[in-house]
Amino acid sequence: MTIEQGPGARPSGRTVSGVLTFVVGAAALTIVLGGVHAVASIIGPVFLALVITVTVHPARRALERTRLPEWAASTVMLIAAYLLIVVMTLALVVSVAQLAALLPKYTTEFTETVNDAVATLEGFGVEQAQLDKVAAAIDPARLVELVASILGGTLGALTDVFFLFTVLLFMAFDTNAARRNLHLLGGRFGDVVTAVGHFADGTRTYMVVAATFGLIVAIVDGVALYVIGVPGAFVWAVLAFVTNFIPNIGFVIGLVPPALIALLEDGPGLMLAVIVVYCVVNFVIQSIIQPRVVGESVGLSPTLTFLSLVFWAWLLGPLGALLAVPLSLLMKAMLVEADPRLSWALPLISGRPETSD
Repeated sequence: MTIEQGPGARPSGRTVSGVLTFVVGAAALTIVLGGVHAVASIIGPVFLALVITVTVHPARRALERTRLPEWAASTVMLIAAYLLIVVMTLALVVSVAQLAALLPKYTTEFTETVNDAVATLEGFGVEQAQLDKVAAAIDPARLVELVASILGGTLGALTDVFFLFTVLLFMAFDTNAARRNLHLLGGRFGDVVTAVGHFADGTRTYMVVAATFGLIVAIVDGVALYVIGVPGAFVWAVLAFVTNFIPNIGFVIGLVPPALIALLEDGPGLMLAVIVVYCVVNFVIQSIIQPRVVGESVGLSPTLTFLSLVFWAWLLGPLGALLAVPLSLLMKAMLVEADPRLSWALPLISGRPETSD
């Protein structure tokens, strides 16, 4: 006979245990996130080095098939990674320098634009107190604050040369050892090794596709901005390339600064031309073509991708925004794909119904 508990009955031991487990887990997660946030300046470059190593790994395998010694293949890939970082660092240094030189030139124009906007709002009956608050809140120094944050954050990770180069050095020469260890562990922890492989494949696909499309967008944007006469075309081209790695909102981040500079330079007509160029080029490539190319391999729904962007940007700063997708792929591999019991969550994460092969 089953005795049902009345409304005033005490909760069962199983319920109390479940609540306690949830509370302890949430507390532990909070502590872990706090610790990760505190050492973000270390985790970000280390993960960047891991992503670079994973991305260039197929080239290493190709070199090994030519019977090149293991140490020689590691050296070649290390030099290639170093050259990539040096080129990116130089491009970002030039961009930040041009940005710093460009902004002071538009202080007067920016002030005049703000005054015109305030006068227009006043004509619509907006109270003077509110207008004063709006005018005081708008600071020319904040015109491209987000741009400087993104470029500066990426530059900060890349220019920590000694640390990043050292991490890459160890990873480059430990690649074969790690690969052999994973092969040995495959017999005992097959699901974990498979999940690590999925992370590597997804990260490699995402980085190659994002870099390819980003380079196309940067070249087209830079040439178009130079032709129509927008100052700082090189800066905005580099920004377009960097923001191509930021999912969902990268297009908007890359558009706003050159559009505002165009407005200050030559009025609404030039700003409209910039918006048209970016909508035709960036929106089509970044929001329509690129997601279709990379979506099947990444396996992250658009909503989850956006939420991961917000989360990793908060946790690791600008570098977290740039590496949001690879970081999310790592978490998916370790927390979901490594445990067969959680396979039911994969269709929810990808946003696609599960299909049988």
